[in-house]
Amino acid sequence: MASKVIHAYYNDDEVLMHAVKKVKAAKHHIEEVFCPFPVHGLDKAMGLEPTRLAITAFLYGCVGISVATLMMNFIMIEDWPQDIGGKPSFSYIENMPAFVPIMFELTVFFAAHLMVITFYLRSRLWPFKKAENPDVRTTDDLFLMEIEIHENESELRDLLAESGAVEINISEKNSH
Repeated sequence: MASKVIHAYYNDDEVLMHAVKKVKAAKHHIEEVFCPFPVHGLDKAMGLEPTRLAITAFLYGCVGISVATLMMNFIMIEDWPQDIGGKPSFSYIENMPAFVPIMFELTVFFAAHLMVITFYLRSRLWPFKKAENPDVRTTDDLFLMEIEIHENESELRDLLAESGAVEINISEKNSH
């Protein structure tokens, strides 16, 4: 099912920020904003919820340190204990200072790799996915604000023109 959307183009990030605040104040829902570079504060101006990816990074780090601890305890203490440098392998606690670098590295390894996978899955970025960018000019020098139209086309067009849009287009958007 296709729906109509209005695309407002801006050539300055500060003008875009003021326009987003104006559109939100007028109680319109902004579907998406496409920018050639990150705009500081845009997420707050759009009213987006904070990300929970930091929580998952912490949990993945906990998984990494747990795997490191269990792996080193099994390999170096239970399965094949060795006397390395005069340090006998009688218990994990006695040898833990030697294991700290491995624990750190596996914590970072698990957190980093699982975060990349989580980010791609959460963003729905899989191999061979077609780009969803409606206009290639937004990768160069223009900012685009996309708003779905609900029988308020003339009101939206006037609001966006008054907010500093350099170009306003109406197009069909296919639902995903």
